[in-house]
Amino acid sequence: MSLSIRLLGTSASRPTVERNVASLAVVREGETLLFDCGEGTQRQMMRYGVSFGLADIFFTHLHADHVIGVIGLLRTMSLQGRTEPMRLFGPRGAARMLKRAEDFAVDRLAFPLEVTELEPGQNVARKDYAIVPYAADHRGARALGFAVVEEIRKGRFNPDRARELGVPEGPLWGEIHRGRPVTLDDGRVIDPSELVGAPRAGRKVVITGDTRPCQGTIDAARDADVLVHEATFGDEEAERAVETGHSTAREAAIVARDANVGTLVLVHFSARYSRDASDLGKEAREVFENTAVGKDGMEIDVPYRVTPVSAPEPASTDRAG
Repeated sequence: MSLSIRLLGTSASRPTVERNVASLAVVREGETLLFDCGEGTQRQMMRYGVSFGLADIFFTHLHADHVIGVIGLLRTMSLQGRTEPMRLFGPRGAARMLKRAEDFAVDRLAFPLEVTELEPGQNVARKDYAIVPYAADHRGARALGFAVVEEIRKGRFNPDRARELGVPEGPLWGEIHRGRPVTLDDGRVIDPSELVGAPRAGRKVVITGDTRPCQGTIDAARDADVLVHEATFGDEEAERAVETGHSTAREAAIVARDANVGTLVLVHFSARYSRDASDLGKEAREVFENTAVGKDGMEIDVPYRVTPVSAPEPASTDRAG
């Protein structure tokens, strides 16, 4: 099952010639989730082949460079004849802010707009996966990060061994793969452990939005396949990062190292690094080698891990969506 990330905007605060402001899409088996929607996001979607057929937009916080593009995107969808509801999710205060997009300009939208305010740990449950919000640390804003977390997968079924044991192909194979022992015609009981391997990990992608390095991200990103972390500044602007509630590239790398993630992707660069953010990559790799410097249009494929797991990760019972 395919899972990929498409970076649509990697600039902080304002667009530049090289980079648009914050937005990225997570595409899972044809289903698209949009995270943040800065100015011009709809054009980036067209440019980089991200479908307008999405139904969910998640906002990390409500600063203009992460939100204002939703007005144009919704208007375009309305002009295209969309009738299906659009679901918007964000932190506390999102309903008052985002519902304004519905009333902006004269023409009303041709489809329902549903806005849900989320608290940290309030899962948005979907088939086989969930979007899990957590508390980020962005000075002066209610800010969330999001983890896209797949459920633990069943172990692999061994068809060759099943035939050796005389288990007829068909419904009994399905029962065994679902974890249920079966009784054969000769009276033998076949336990699933004889034919099914250990449970296998699902995938996890974590998107921080704007944040200082924080324990919340480390906890949410523990053993994640990919962490997309803001890196607004380099080492020389470390004090500025603290003042504005942002992170340096090195700080993002420390989070990735402490969370034991697979790959770190840096985004949300100050305009001073717009043409060349390679120094930010160098600073991060001094701490965490497997670091990629994001750029608009970059696609990151997220393969399955090969390490089996013994039990599912605990998850909150609070759900939305």
